[in-house]
Amino acid sequence: MRIKHSYRLSTEVTDLLEDYAARKRVSKAIVVETAVLSLCSPDGADRLEAALARRLDRFGRQIERLERHAAITNETLALFVRFWLTHSPVLPDTAEAAAHAKGNQRYEGFVEALGRRLASGRTLIDEVAQDLNRPQGRPDD
Repeated sequence: MRIKHSYRLSTEVTDLLEDYAARKRVSKAIVVETAVLSLCSPDGADRLEAALARRLDRFGRQIERLERHAAITNETLALFVRFWLTHSPVLPDTAEAAAHAKGNQRYEGFVEALGRRLASGRTLIDEVAQDLNRPQGRPDD
């Protein structure tokens, strides 16, 4: 059974209602009834809370993944610096200018290689994970 009701709506709400009903190709009464049911539904808040919880969980997993990548990056850099500092010989004063020039040349090459690598989309973390998952003694694919 359907009961007729009479309500006054602002011009803006009426325009929204008419536009929505026309786009969905349903009557305005159906749109209003669905909206009222949704608003008054006791489980509406629960559905919203569940949707928000799912989204927050997804964000949490993304943050954990980012933290893991940052930790791997930090450890990689720290290990490299430690290795470099312990294995780099001290240069005599006469070789310092040549070493400085060679260092600049190597740095330019490094920056170019980094640019190519970033443009390709490949990451060191992906390669390390791939290497860790590869059985020992098996040649590269």
